[in-house]
Amino acid sequence: MVKFLLVAAILAGLWLMFRRTAPKPRLDESEARAILGVSTSADPDTIRAAHRRLVAAVHPDRGGSAELTQRINRARDVLLKPRD
Repeated sequence: MVKFLLVAAILAGLWLMFRRTAPKPRLDESEARAILGVSTSADPDTIRAAHRRLVAAVHPDRGGSAELTQRINRARDVLLKPRD
């Protein structure tokens, strides 16, 4: 029983270690605009509307892809982040 708990703890630790180190792909502004299909002059409301339209079409609850939904969310975040 002790061996089983030790192996389970090691496997859980390895899983946590690898799960945390997965890098998120970076998006630049031009790629984010291409994903959402908005122009460089798009205002925040237009960006949000494009995001809602795309997510509604590809959301995993509707048979879509979780990865694609995450990519669309990242594109929205890139375009709506405050400028420094």
